[in-house]
Order: sequence, then C-alpha cells, then structure tokens
Amino acid sequence: MRTAAVHAAAGSLLLTTLAAAPAGGAPHPPAAAAGAAELRGTAVAAARAADEGIDFGPCPGGQELPGTVRCGTLRVPLDYARPDGRRIELTVSRVRATGKDPDNDRRKVPRQGALVHNPGGPGADGLYFPMTGVLPEWKRVAAAYDLVGYAPRGVGRSAPLSCTDPGTFAEGPAEAPVHPSPAYKRERVARAKAYARGCAERAGDALRHYHSLNNARDLDVLRAALGENRLTFFGASYGTYFGALYATMFPSHVRRMVFDSAVDPAPQEIWYRNNLDQSAAFEDRWADFRAWVARHDDVYGLGGTARKVQDAYDRASARLAEEPAGGRVGPGQLQAAFLRAGYYDDHWPHRAHALSAYLKGDPGPLVEQAQAYPQAAAEAENARAVYLAVECNDGPWPTDWAVWDRDNTRLARRAPFETWANVWTNLPCAYWRAPRQRPLDVRAGSGELPPTLILAAERDAATPYDGALELHRRLAGSALVTERDAGSHGIAGGPNACVNGHLEAYLLTGRVPGRRASCAPRPEPEPRTADRRAGKVRPAV
Repeated sequence: MRTAAVHAAAGSLLLTTLAAAPAGGAPHPPAAAAGAAELRGTAVAAARAADEGIDFGPCPGGQELPGTVRCGTLRVPLDYARPDGRRIELTVSRVRATGKDPDNDRRKVPRQGALVHNPGGPGADGLYFPMTGVLPEWKRVAAAYDLVGYAPRGVGRSAPLSCTDPGTFAEGPAEAPVHPSPAYKRERVARAKAYARGCAERAGDALRHYHSLNNARDLDVLRAALGENRLTFFGASYGTYFGALYATMFPSHVRRMVFDSAVDPAPQEIWYRNNLDQSAAFEDRWADFRAWVARHDDVYGLGGTARKVQDAYDRASARLAEEPAGGRVGPGQLQAAFLRAGYYDDHWPHRAHALSAYLKGDPGPLVEQAQAYPQAAAEAENARAVYLAVECNDGPWPTDWAVWDRDNTRLARRAPFETWANVWTNLPCAYWRAPRQRPLDVRAGSGELPPTLILAAERDAATPYDGALELHRRLAGSALVTERDAGSHGIAGGPNACVNGHLEAYLLTGRVPGRRASCAPRPEPEPRTADRRAGKVRPAV
C-alpha cells in the first residue's frame, strides 16, 4: 500500500519538476540529459523519504558530537534508475533552531526551516556542521534554522568506500621531486593503476554510482525527508558544484542557496582542467605566504625576501630527503603541510614557526604538523577514495599518460609548488574502470531560480576566482560577493564581518546586494614565536 502511495506521490513530484521547464513541455535540456529514468527515480525516492522522514536520536559512537546534536539515517537508492532496488544509508545530523534572538533572549525568532550544508571534498564529512550554531558568527542563523549536516554517499558511515588498506595509505616518508625523473614517473603511474584497480575490486559494480549527479539527487531526497518543500542549502568548495547541479536539475525545489568558494562548473573544466587551474593558482598563494614570511624575517629568520624564504624551504626539503624528521616526515609530508597554508591564512604562523625551528635544529613542530597520524589513516583513506570515485566518475579524463606528462611538465615550469603532487593525487582517473558521466551544463535563465548568493575570495587557490565568475554568469539572478585581495578558502562565517553581513542578510531575509558587492580583506595573520613554557606558539611582540 505504501509503495503505491509513494509512486503516486512521485508522479506528482515529477510533474512539479517538469512544470519548471521552459515553455513547450520539454524538460530543461540539462535535466533531460541527466536521464528520464533517474529523474523519475529521484521523485520516487523523495516521495518515499517524505513519507518515512528521519528518526533522529543519539549520534553514533566515535563521532565525538555533543548530545545537543542528534543523528539519524536516510535511505537513498544506490542507482536512481532503479529506485526500488538496493538502497544505501546516509548519516544525517541536526540541531534544531534555537528560536532565540542572541541579542535579546525575550524575542522569539520564527523558524525558517532546515539549512543543509556540504563542506566540499569530494569526500568531506558534514556531520559536524550543526555544532557551528554556538559560534557568534552563526547564532542568528541558528536561531532561525535547523542546522543540518550529513555524510554524503561513500563518506564515513554512509556506505563507505575504500580503495586500499588504510594501514599502508599514509606511510611516510615520501618524496616530492619538483622535476620527477622518468623512473619516478613510471613508479607513480604503476601506483595509480594499482589504486584504480583496488577501487574497482573493493567496490565492485557499485563504484559507478558514486558521482556528483547522484549527490545532487541524494540532496533532493534529504530535502523531502526533512519535510522541506524547497531547499535552503549552503555548499562550500566542491559542495558548490553539486549544489549548482541541484539548481539545474531541480530549480523549482530551490528556496535559497549559498555557494562559498565556487568550483568552475563549465563542463569542459570537470575535472581535469579544474585541477590544472588549481595547480597554477596555488603557485600564487605560495608566493603570498612567502612574502608574508619575508615581511616578518625579524620573527622567523627565514630571509627578508620571498626568494630567500623559498631557499629556506628548499634547504629543509633537501635535508628531509637525506634524513626524514622523526623517521616519518620527508619532502612529501613537508609539501603537503605547506600546501594547507595555501588554503588558510591562519596556518601561516604555525608553518613559518615549524620551518624556522627545523632549520635551527628543532624538528618537533614540523613533525607535529606534517606527520600522518595512524589513528586518522582510515578516515583519510576513505576521504581520498570518495574524492577519486566522484571526480573520476564525473567526466572524461585523459587516458594517455603522455597527455598528463606534457600538460603538467609545461605547467610545472611556472607553477612547480603543487603541480606534480596534484598529478599523483588525480592520476588514478586515467586508469579508472567505471563508466564516466557526462557533465551537465549548469545554467539557470532569468526567473528560473530565486536569487542565489556566491561568496569568493579573490586569491583563493583551491577554487580559483574565475570559477566564481563563471558560476555567476551561468546562474541568472545570482549575486557575487568578493573578498578582495584575500585568499582563504571558505569565507562564510569567518573573520570578515562584511562577508558575514551579506550571508546573514541573505539567509534571514532573502536579500542580496545587487549583482556584485565587495568586501575589504580580512587582516593578515599576526606572526607568532615559540612559547617554550607552554609548548605552543604565541604572538610576537
């Protein structure tokens, strides 16, 4: 009886989706390209989820979530073309709207529904998002919205993916040659082939179903399970991409959408060219970091110019190649640690202190910051498996190593810092054994969507600013807020009050600042020195 009701409701939902199509009765071309069977399957799954809901209770052990956060599971089809076939469970977390004005306890705030978040990746776990409601920057939003996070398919407890033994995943020390030899390249090609083979063998036929189109469909099923007629969504980094897919596939289901640090959604960019663009952008961020360290040579003693800071880094890398710090930190771990400084300005003082201390004979801070921790190996291996499954499945990749070698050898001449590390991360996609999806043409014409909000830092390297401009062009009615001359990745709810003001105004009232607005950059981080008494770093005075 429930099945019949679900399929009847699904027909209604399908008609609602098609009603948002352009005149003439045909569905929006990108939605049609996504497959009529999957479209109907999503409607079936959403109707079933609306009927079943989510039974929230205590969160699973090991998540380290406070008792105020409640968790439940959502069942979604593995294959949306077969909605009555195998289903997988996604873990969902929630904190209810407080309903209290943080500035006036006596004033009640009307609930506006659920705000669903995805932190990116692919492969990042969003279960911790509801905890942000206690932060000052989020209290007004938390008063009006249930804060909802979830682990996307493949992540954590949500039908987890694994491609190799976590115990051997993050073994160190590792090399990081700026000019890799032919022998080293052959070794990395062999490792990429083995990794791709491991993914196929461990996941089997299910591997083909871990991709961004299904992440967007899962999001619509989650919307229905939460009892929301229209979705309010906050996606960061990769979350902006499948959020944009969602807006293209289900425009009538959108209430409000925030795209923080936007991926370039152009089909030809998914994902090989996006990674080339990222490697080029990280060279600029690496230069930003070195210039900052040079301005604080009195604190760190790494040189008064960016070139001298580079020389200091190169000396450390060469020394680590001869004798890894702590037996586990080699040039590869050094590069990975300093790559994170390209994501977030607040890492700069810690990384600069660690490099300075290491070159002065104290490897402790560097080992602490750069080593891989065995207890986190399973989580890191799972995150990489999901990252590669999604990106490799999402679109075409060159299958000839000669193309990768040509493009990245050329790029590395002007952007050596991240180029080859990025290649080794993504190279399994050249030898992937699951079928590829065809990227959708993300697009919304005038009046097809309510206003949406795009947030971007002008010097962001992980998602270069051109991606925000492209998304802005493709979504009619979108507003773009730019943090000028700044490069931290993910700017919503951070230290920039101007950015947060636009975010709050949009989520609480739906108001956007016209087509474009800009904010002055956040302050640069303060340099820090070692505090031997506390074993920490402290502000320099």
